[in-house]
Amino acid sequence: MTASSLITVVADTPLKTTNVQTWITGNLVPLLLLAVALLLLWLGGGKGDNAGVMRRIGGVIVALAIIGIAITGAGVDIGKWLAGLFTG
Repeated sequence: MTASSLITVVADTPLKTTNVQTWITGNLVPLLLLAVALLLLWLGGGKGDNAGVMRRIGGVIVALAIIGIAITGAGVDIGKWLAGLFTG
């Protein structure tokens, strides 16, 4: 295969990120959640600072909600709903 035919084949192939998205949602997000949970338990639970751990868990829940909205594509529907509150 010559370089020009390789360039033609690569140029005709559309680039997609579905496999990367699937890997991130299937592997990276759960691993990050596990790491955050273990870190919270190690930092706060060992010192007896249960209230501090719960405050941090509240932030993690908000972050999970944002990740969920981004992954499912529900942001458009939520935006329309919020706009509907003001426009009637």
